[in-house]
Amino acid sequence: MAIRQKTVVTIKMSGFASSHSHCVVHTRDLSLTIDEPAERGGTNLGFSPTETAYAALVGCTNTIGHKCAAKLGVDVGHLEFEMEIDFDRRGVLLQEEIEVPFKAIRLDVTSDGAASVEELAQVAAETEKYCAVSKMYKNSGTDVEVNWIKK
Repeated sequence: MAIRQKTVVTIKMSGFASSHSHCVVHTRDLSLTIDEPAERGGTNLGFSPTETAYAALVGCTNTIGHKCAAKLGVDVGHLEFEMEIDFDRRGVLLQEEIEVPFKAIRLDVTSDGAASVEELAQVAAETEKYCAVSKMYKNSGTDVEVNWIKK
């Protein structure tokens, strides 16, 4: 008998801040360090909060992309990522409230697998439908452009 997964779950996290910039966040049996670079008064022990948010898009694209490829029977092989973000920092600099601080994200996903250009386009379309982090950015008003490239 197949186990039916819950469709809505509550995720629990906890954290501890040791300074104005350094904090450790825990979930399951894992920890994530978030910090600011030294030039912003941090200790550079982890990604900044915004860098953590950007990295989540890479992680989600990777995970959901591979799931979609498997569902479609497409070999994407290993994926490589290059990303650029246009970030309006006026909000984090406390100059003024910015409704959409992440103006645009451009993400290139390069596949070294046997997938054809057409198959990669299918994987890209399916990934766009299901990547929760991409949807979060797009629904907040960020212009997200993800390009899948055959190596």
